[in-house]
Amino acid sequence: MSNFEKKETSIEGVYIIEPKVFGDDRGYFMETYSKTEFEEIGLRYNFVQDNQSKSRKGVLRGLHFQKENTQAKLVRVIKGKVFDVAVDLRPNSKTYGKWEGVILSDENKKMFMIPKGFAHGFLVLSDEAEFTYKCDDTYNPKAEGGLAWNDEDIGIKWPLDEINEGELLTSEKDAKWPTLKELKNTDLFKDL
Repeated sequence: MSNFEKKETSIEGVYIIEPKVFGDDRGYFMETYSKTEFEEIGLRYNFVQDNQSKSRKGVLRGLHFQKENTQAKLVRVIKGKVFDVAVDLRPNSKTYGKWEGVILSDENKKMFMIPKGFAHGFLVLSDEAEFTYKCDDTYNPKAEGGLAWNDEDIGIKWPLDEINEGELLTSEKDAKWPTLKELKNTDLFKDL
């Protein structure tokens, strides 16, 4: 029996992963990744890079992607709570422009499996959050791309009511990404 349960979402290839947690009055133990067990549930990735970030409440990071060295990501929160989002940018996908979101927290221990060809971002809902993710390709700053987090055509329902007015904080770069309509005529991914 696997230590991981794979739950389908509304977008093909995007999954919520729930690890089996073994706990008692001392605390808990869980596997966060096993190549063998992931392959057994149909997730065949060769992760080559791990990343971690820390952000305060109201920070919105994203929506990011790479035009080359596209990355599949397995994301999770090790402290705090975030609303995590993936937007389908895969050419010829029947769900192109659609989004899927999930609450990830240190309490629910859920993970989000995002395949190549997606823009990714998250909003921090707790006082602070530590976020970690595995990638199946390395970061390439020359291939960096982004999508406007508040694109009305995509219509992501960010839980902004869970942060105080004035707490929303994006980087200068993230505030300037184009909309999906502006991206349609560009070559998004060179290696998909």
